[in-house]
Amino acid sequence: MTLLLRLLRYALYLALAGIVLGGLSLGTAYWLIAPRLPSVETLKDVRLQVPLRIKSADDKLIATFGETKRTPVRIEDVPERLKQAFLAAEDADFYQHRGIDPTGIARAVWLTATTGSKHVAGGSTITQQVARMFFLSPEVSYTRKLSEIFLAFRIESALSKDEILGLYLNKAFFGHRSYGIAAAAEFYYGKTLDQLTLAECAMLASIPKFPSTGNPLSRPQRALERRAYVLGRMLENRFIGKADYDEAMQAPDQASPHEAPVEVDAPYFAELVRQEAIERLGNNALTDGYVVKTTLDATQQAAANRAVRASLTAYDRRHGWRGAEAHVDLAANAGASEWSEALADYRPIAGLLPALVTHSDKQSANLHLADGRDVTLDLDAISWARKLLDENRRGAAPKDVSEVLKRGDIVRLARDEDGAWKLAQIPAAEAALVALDPEDGAVRSMVGGYSFLRSKFNRATQSARQPGSSFKPFLYSAAFDHGFTPASVLNDAPVSFPDPSRPDGMWTPKNDDDTFQGPIRLREALVKSVNLVSVRLLDAIGVRYAREYISRFGLTPEQIPPNLSMALGTAAVAPMTMARGYAVLANGGYLIDPYLVSEIDDRDGNVVYRADPALACANCAERELDEGEPVNPVAGAAGTAVAALNPIGSAQASAPAPGRPHLAPRTLDARTAYLVTSLMRDVIVRGTGRAAMELGRNDLAGKTGSTNDHRDAWFSGFNARLVATSWVGFDDFSSLGRGEFGAKVALPIWIDFMRVALKDVPPQPFDMPPGISKVRIDPYSGLLAAANEPGAILEVMKAEDATRLATQPPPTNANDEQREAYDVF
Repeated sequence: MTLLLRLLRYALYLALAGIVLGGLSLGTAYWLIAPRLPSVETLKDVRLQVPLRIKSADDKLIATFGETKRTPVRIEDVPERLKQAFLAAEDADFYQHRGIDPTGIARAVWLTATTGSKHVAGGSTITQQVARMFFLSPEVSYTRKLSEIFLAFRIESALSKDEILGLYLNKAFFGHRSYGIAAAAEFYYGKTLDQLTLAECAMLASIPKFPSTGNPLSRPQRALERRAYVLGRMLENRFIGKADYDEAMQAPDQASPHEAPVEVDAPYFAELVRQEAIERLGNNALTDGYVVKTTLDATQQAAANRAVRASLTAYDRRHGWRGAEAHVDLAANAGASEWSEALADYRPIAGLLPALVTHSDKQSANLHLADGRDVTLDLDAISWARKLLDENRRGAAPKDVSEVLKRGDIVRLARDEDGAWKLAQIPAAEAALVALDPEDGAVRSMVGGYSFLRSKFNRATQSARQPGSSFKPFLYSAAFDHGFTPASVLNDAPVSFPDPSRPDGMWTPKNDDDTFQGPIRLREALVKSVNLVSVRLLDAIGVRYAREYISRFGLTPEQIPPNLSMALGTAAVAPMTMARGYAVLANGGYLIDPYLVSEIDDRDGNVVYRADPALACANCAERELDEGEPVNPVAGAAGTAVAALNPIGSAQASAPAPGRPHLAPRTLDARTAYLVTSLMRDVIVRGTGRAAMELGRNDLAGKTGSTNDHRDAWFSGFNARLVATSWVGFDDFSSLGRGEFGAKVALPIWIDFMRVALKDVPPQPFDMPPGISKVRIDPYSGLLAAANEPGAILEVMKAEDATRLATQPPPTNANDEQREAYDVF
């Protein structure tokens, strides 16, 4: 008995010594580590990484950018059942302990001592995990563990339990770039927190332990096992009853990838906004939760996408079936798994789904889609797939499905308006469309190509293409400020100019149809898009003058050729540049800067940037500029050259005086803008743009454009509320094919877009500015007609031009002198 008491005494001494030694060791460790620990006060105002969100003018999501997917939530907005799931999985005594779990730590120490491994699971409370998430590295060491414990004590003394749990739920990683419980619920189940079932709550709570290898997408079976563990812990801790447990255990898991609910398909636009956000906000633009509100109209953007894709599809089908996208050799016994594997590298492009032909005969073909569905196509579904025999001829419609589709072919499918599957192919040509408000330059829609996934090159802003005849309104404006009028007559006849660069030393421009109409008024020449009249007109006013003048529309001298070919639209421009130039005509003579971003808010909703665009505002009483005096074309509007080099303006000029609008510079006489618009109105009423009359409006003006060998097709047009430019062509500058003019290829895009964009906009005819006279002219000479002269027509021109013409006597012989037009050469 004495020996036993002695042993117990020694054991007590050893225990006390151990406690003292442990305390001294712990104190020494704290003394050494504590000074290096960060302040937990930063957790009171933590700034979690939140991606940049880009929204349309009508508050619809366009895109999110950032390395992480996270939507912070307040702890009071987290359902109680979801909190209980995480407590059961990670720390059931969270609301009872003071930051650490002594039992768990003792268990971890024992396992470490007995196994010799530092990698021992368990022992960390939610508070310790918060300390590790925010302050420590994932390094496995005793020092890191001690730092974690000391920080946990500090966190518990600085924050409430709910605050700590809120930090954990918003910071935890759930795999697949999803951080925070809200982002995880959205990604895996496409739900908000209040929509989650018990089984889904348990599944989400099981993920943070093994976010990359234990999530329901990467390892479904392992995830189900972890879900069962969490449900069991919830039952054990009386968070749920047996009935709820049994129901949740039997529930199938419905996890699948759910990307952010993008509501507006505008990737080319979004990329430009992303770049601007980084320029304005710096490196934190993609992580600080900024919300960028843009000028984009969701309805107009959807219409632009449909218009571009429909027109490209129509053009592509006119030029025949090019064959399967690819071909694979299928084994005779290949089944669904092999078929799906063959499609693994192919993704949907603009709604065109990849499909594998698994069987074909004369009457039909069976095709397998990547999602496991099987589709049958008959002859009607492939009737358009005729081979192109030459530039203008296609073969007969196929009469044997197996001649078009062979087993092993990888092709594209799309549904028609009735929901039936049809054969499709990705168009080889590209297109772009941009629309903006001529009053302030707000970009309302932008399509930079058929598919951003296929090509990220933004043809709306980055391309440099020849505008062809759509350039002519700029030239006519220069002529109308140089003494010409819409009634001026020039000769549409063959003409040649010296050109040492050509083999024969001469340049001989031609009309598109190689015909000549003789003397013709400028109004008719633009309506019919007569090239030779434009060349003669440019030669008459001078290349240098015209080149300087056209900079009033936002083009730089570098974009405009210094020779007579300018008259045929050989400049190098992007659709955005053309839209900006046409806006000068639409708004009565003001050069506006296109802009994309209207406002940027921080994560708390505070405005950090608001656009201040210069307004055309032709009728503003505050305007002090002389309405009739255009700015010098070279030294005029400040920033014009810079804005032309970068056609997307910042809309952030010097601050205007309080209560006054920030006004754009006038670069064109309002009367000149009106006269050119009047001609372009006739282009739509009875010229190359007459197809647009199907819109049933009287307030549209525009001009088609085509280039040599049909490499580019354009249409630019507007009313007082909206300017839009469409372009079609090949990236390698190949020909679109004989007869593929702007009116046939690009104009349909513009019409389909404007049909939606102007649907509820009442017609607003163009107002005639002061200083314009309506006069009766002789249609053959362009001179003022005698009183009551038969055959005379009404024309508009500047008042001083009308006065000048009044001093010239009208012809006296209607059959001779009246029809003898002057040739400026």
